[in-house]
Amino acid sequence: MLRDRDKYVIWPDYIDKGNSRSSGRIIPRKLSVTSPELKEIEQVAKEMGLNPVVEKDKAYPRSWWEVSGRVLVDKKGVKSGIAREIARKIAQMRG
Repeated sequence: MLRDRDKYVIWPDYIDKGNSRSSGRIIPRKLSVTSPELKEIEQVAKEMGLNPVVEKDKAYPRSWWEVSGRVLVDKKGVKSGIAREIARKIAQMRG
C-alpha cells in the first residue's frame, strides 16, 4: 500500500520503553510503555478518532529483519504528540 500523505506511521518501536532514542523511540522513556502491541495501538487510535489502518506485514526499517507491523493514523496534530497520547492511553488500559 502506498502511504497516504494525510496519515502518520506509528511503529510500535516509537513508544516502546525497551528502545533507546537511537533505536527509534520518539517519546520520553517515562511516558513510553513496555512492548506495545499493534492491537493496543489500533484500539487506542480508534478511541481517539484517528481512523487507524493496521499493516501487520511491515518491518521497522532500523530492524528490517523483524516484522513488527505498523499503524497508519490520521494527521491530527504533531506526530510526537499523537505518539505520547497513544502511549498514555495504553498505560491507562493496562492499569
